[in-house]
Amino acid sequence: MTADLSSLLNASKALTSHLSRPDLPSVNLSLDQIEAQSRRLVSRQPGTSGDAGRANYLLAQAHVDAPALANSIAHLNTQATFSPLQALQDTDVAGYLRHAHEQNLISTIEEGRRETQEEFYRVLEDRGKRDWEARKKRVFEQLGARVGGENRAVADLKKSAHGKNLLSASVGPAPTLQMQSKMMAYDRVVTDMNAARLRGTSYPVVHALIQASLSANSDPRSLQITQNFHVLSKITGEPPALPPLSHAGAHILNAPIIERKFARAYLGDPESRDAVELRRQIAKGAREALEEQYWDVIERTIQARPMEARLGGDPSVANKIRAYILVRHYRNGEWEDRIELVAGQPIWAKLFYLIRTGHAQEALEEATRFQQAIEHRESSFLSHLRTWVESPDRRRLPKPHRDQLHAAYNAHMLHSSTADPFKLALYKLMGKIDPARRSVAQVTVTTEDWLWFQLSMVDEDEFGGLRGLAEVLLSYGERHFDGVPGQKGAKRGVWAGVLLMCGQFERAVAALWDHHETEVEAVHLAIALAYHGLLRVPSRAETSDVTPLALSPVTPPALSLSTLIWRYIRQFVKMDAREALQYVYCVCLSADQPGGVGKEQVENAWELVRRIIVLANTGAAWEELVGGFRPDGTRFSGVIEQNASLLKLDDMHEYNEHILIRAAKSSEEADRIPEAIKLYNLAGDYTTVIAVLAQALGNTIAQPSVDEKARTIERTAADILRHYERMNRAVGKERDAVIRLLRVREAMDAKDAGRVETALELMESTDLIPMDGDVAKITKRAEEFRELPDALQRNLQTFLTLTMDILSAVHQKVKASSLPEVTRQSTLAALRKKSRSLIIFAGNLKYRMSPDVYSYLARVDVGIAL
Repeated sequence: MTADLSSLLNASKALTSHLSRPDLPSVNLSLDQIEAQSRRLVSRQPGTSGDAGRANYLLAQAHVDAPALANSIAHLNTQATFSPLQALQDTDVAGYLRHAHEQNLISTIEEGRRETQEEFYRVLEDRGKRDWEARKKRVFEQLGARVGGENRAVADLKKSAHGKNLLSASVGPAPTLQMQSKMMAYDRVVTDMNAARLRGTSYPVVHALIQASLSANSDPRSLQITQNFHVLSKITGEPPALPPLSHAGAHILNAPIIERKFARAYLGDPESRDAVELRRQIAKGAREALEEQYWDVIERTIQARPMEARLGGDPSVANKIRAYILVRHYRNGEWEDRIELVAGQPIWAKLFYLIRTGHAQEALEEATRFQQAIEHRESSFLSHLRTWVESPDRRRLPKPHRDQLHAAYNAHMLHSSTADPFKLALYKLMGKIDPARRSVAQVTVTTEDWLWFQLSMVDEDEFGGLRGLAEVLLSYGERHFDGVPGQKGAKRGVWAGVLLMCGQFERAVAALWDHHETEVEAVHLAIALAYHGLLRVPSRAETSDVTPLALSPVTPPALSLSTLIWRYIRQFVKMDAREALQYVYCVCLSADQPGGVGKEQVENAWELVRRIIVLANTGAAWEELVGGFRPDGTRFSGVIEQNASLLKLDDMHEYNEHILIRAAKSSEEADRIPEAIKLYNLAGDYTTVIAVLAQALGNTIAQPSVDEKARTIERTAADILRHYERMNRAVGKERDAVIRLLRVREAMDAKDAGRVETALELMESTDLIPMDGDVAKITKRAEEFRELPDALQRNLQTFLTLTMDILSAVHQKVKASSLPEVTRQSTLAALRKKSRSLIIFAGNLKYRMSPDVYSYLARVDVGIAL
């Protein structure tokens, strides 16, 4: 064991043997000894106390008593931090309360600061996640992430010769079959609405959307979307139907004006009288929608539970309410706690449910029936109820009535644990008492009940009115109403309905748009709002590429309708461009928005029209969009031109300038040359047509192989050229260039077909290359070649090699022919002369071509000369 310990000791010493240095002494001290030596060395250093003295001197000059501060810190008692500065006597109750109050304030402030800080970072994180999700969704949509295989945007980019199909102009993923059926149901509504706009008549768009929603959404969970449209119909007061068109004159004179009816009040000064009245109408309409919805619930409940309801043969409203109350509040022969009976009847509950379902007049009649019993319990109640029911839109009661209601409420109900909750609710509604307390137990049991109660309590003259209610609801957020997405019990559309009811129309559309299953409804809700003038769109500077909703701390929320519509229609813009145009027409509904925004919306609509023209599939359907020319040369108009008034285009000049010419330029950039040529031709820009034709033909001539696209360009050029020659249009160098390029193509085809003599005649007819042997003339023509259009100049190599190949082929054919010797020799001599002329011409333009091409020409010329 001793040997083992000795070997361990030697091994441990050997661990640091490589660190020892012979020039340094070794230290044989323990750690404690080293520390003690270090302290003695420090204490021997001079000037330590002097430094402290100089520091005290400097602080004293700044009026800082360092020794006193050091003494105070040394004797600081942290246990007395929250104790009063002056000791309190045991009998000083007022001092103790004052100190406790101050400490409560300090702790409340500190807790509020901490909670505010935590809330700030939580909101910041949520906002960052939401913005990231929106941006990610935007990118995925643009890249076609919802369909398998290669995304369509990339495919479009690859198809473009110049790669100029930007993601913003790419088409989206194809919708599913179920989505297509839903979209078609709504498409008809938009088409009918635009047809009515063209006629100058109104159209009940919201009611049409309700019917479309019922036909498209078979899922019971989607009834909330239909209910949202119903809420909007009540807010706008839109009639369910309009007089038939058979009485056109009477229809136009008597039919209500629906289009942009509320735009002036909604988009103008929010403090104006019109804006206040609009907010009152929004609250009233939303309340009426909830009342109708609840009446439907009552009828279905009675039908589902007839034994408990005991309806009998009386179909009156009051009897149905009685039956519903039995189902809801009568159990095992007893009424629920706090249900007060008056003359043996739950009169307060009956009156409340009558008012809750929109039957205020019936409630007044019911109260009159039991007037004596009610007055015995609550004096003057019937007088207050009558005044409230008969007041316009149930606004604020006169002050004497309000004072009596407040007094009765504070005296008998506020702190009572046995007061009937329905009586308490009636008093709060009539007197608008304590609006900050937004719930009544046993009364506001559902979200709809709670919302109805808030809307009934809204007063535009107090507590911010509808805008104040909107702030409260926004503080709750979407999850409070819809639940967590993806979890059991989560709803869809409730939050959007809540936002609609409080006048937050733009946020309501954005709430639907954020979920894929309700995107279709979001677009059509936005169109209906815009039609009625209840949608605010942002300026171009405020519009975001990430989300259609624009939020600003200084301006009301705004929604980019053009962005929303484009993201929707790009799914089917290629398949059904005509239907896509119907949605683009709706962008111009906001053309009357002040501040220059309306003009920007019209320009956005024009841009979308041009984008549709560029992306739509070529063919007869495409010509139906833009128009065209018949075989006899007469022009026919397209769908866009026929509906130009919906795009705020007043005449043909604006149509040509803003739609056709600019769409033609975009088509040209997207390498859709045939469509660009047709568009320029329709716009009457004949010079540009010829210039584009020349450039396109120049590109096709230079291609090693001819595809169908090149053939289409050549056919288009031939048709247009015949028409222009007949009408004597676009005369000049560019038209001559087109003629020459077409003949060059014919020469190529003849050469490929073995008709080399015809090919040579065609090349000579172009007069591009002089082949008469006159050197002076050849030199002059070489100088003139520099002034020809670019489409001809950049194909010089093609012309020379093609002509030389044709000469060589004719030369070989003549040499092998059985012509008479004299004829054959004269023909060969003529071919040599032409070949030599071509070489001289090429020599004058030697630096405009590749050296390899010139060497090739020289070799072929030698072969012809032999």
